[in-house]
Amino acid sequence: MQNSRLVYSTDGGRINDDSNKQESRSVNKDGIARIHRETKGRKGKGVSIITGLDKDAAALKDLCTTLKKKCGCGGAVKDGTIELQTDARDKIQQLLKQLGIESKIAGG
Repeated sequence: MQNSRLVYSTDGGRINDDSNKQESRSVNKDGIARIHRETKGRKGKGVSIITGLDKDAAALKDLCTTLKKKCGCGGAVKDGTIELQTDARDKIQQLLKQLGIESKIAGG
């Protein structure tokens, strides 16, 4: 079978194509953090997602810890964004302003 077309092979392991690689959620690089509210995939529970922060992983984790303590909620850093388990977007915006980070409330 010299002229057979290869259908499946375990030789190369998982094939990663960089051209189809999904960008991280932090797409706005204008220096303004955006605070979104999201409930999709969370069984109706609302979370606030902060995108557009141009910081490294350690700085994002420190900022997340500070915001969690001030808001009294849980949260995590995922894919360059901060997810806080609260709907208090106005409070988050005020806290970011106090820390010197310009922000907007995005979405409806």
